[in-house]
Amino acid sequence: MAGFNRSAPPWLNERWRIGWGTGVVLVTYAGLIAVHPTSKHGVGGPIALLALVGYTLGALLIVSGAVARLPPTTVALLPVAITVNIVMGKIVYFSGLPLQLDSIGTVLVGVVAGPAAGAATGALASVIVGMTITPGALPYAVTAAMIGFTAGVLARAGMFRRLPTAVLAGGLIGVVAGVISAPITAFVFGNASGSVGQSALIATFQAFGNGMLKAATLQGLVADPLDKALTVVLAMAILKGLPPGFLHRFPFVRDRHVLAPRAELVRAA
Repeated sequence: MAGFNRSAPPWLNERWRIGWGTGVVLVTYAGLIAVHPTSKHGVGGPIALLALVGYTLGALLIVSGAVARLPPTTVALLPVAITVNIVMGKIVYFSGLPLQLDSIGTVLVGVVAGPAAGAATGALASVIVGMTITPGALPYAVTAAMIGFTAGVLARAGMFRRLPTAVLAGGLIGVVAGVISAPITAFVFGNASGSVGQSALIATFQAFGNGMLKAATLQGLVADPLDKALTVVLAMAILKGLPPGFLHRFPFVRDRHVLAPRAELVRAA
């Protein structure tokens, strides 16, 4: 990879790939908002293709750029985190609850390894699930990437040093996830994606006269903050059970002091 980066044009290096991927995602999002179908008759076809190609391509570009910048210790953590995402997501999906809990591994990696690693974990998990289990997960790769990225940014800001602020961070992550997911849920899947509980909640909002996008957004703003707050609590419980020596292998944890005040980290080190 290093050799490729030296010989590749500057616009194909890691930073540019992340930038190109982010640009593709933003253009896709803007395209969905601009088309804005108002009923299920406008769902699917070119709109679904736009979302599938745009979000998948953007996610893959972001992943390719992010993974190339990660140290080996972080790369080794990705398969474990992705497995946690898939297993927990499927358990909750079949429970019928209006929750997901399929981002625990993504948040874990974002907290201990930073925004780029979190984004790569989330996007990779969605792409793997989309290509092997549930094709409908592919467009949501961008949401998963933003969950990991936001977790890393908030960890850098110190919000995961204490449980109360970590729960608040989970709520903020949920707001980001809900807003980004709403156009995909509304315009690509006709508000019929997700678990039975999620679909029922969207149907309830639509029954009160809300349009497709507004109903999907309201569902996301109600369910996603709760889901991500619970996700963060579970992730923090896992982190608390890990040996301090293991966590200190990650430069992001050591250098950014994301899990404890500076004095505590110095004593632990």
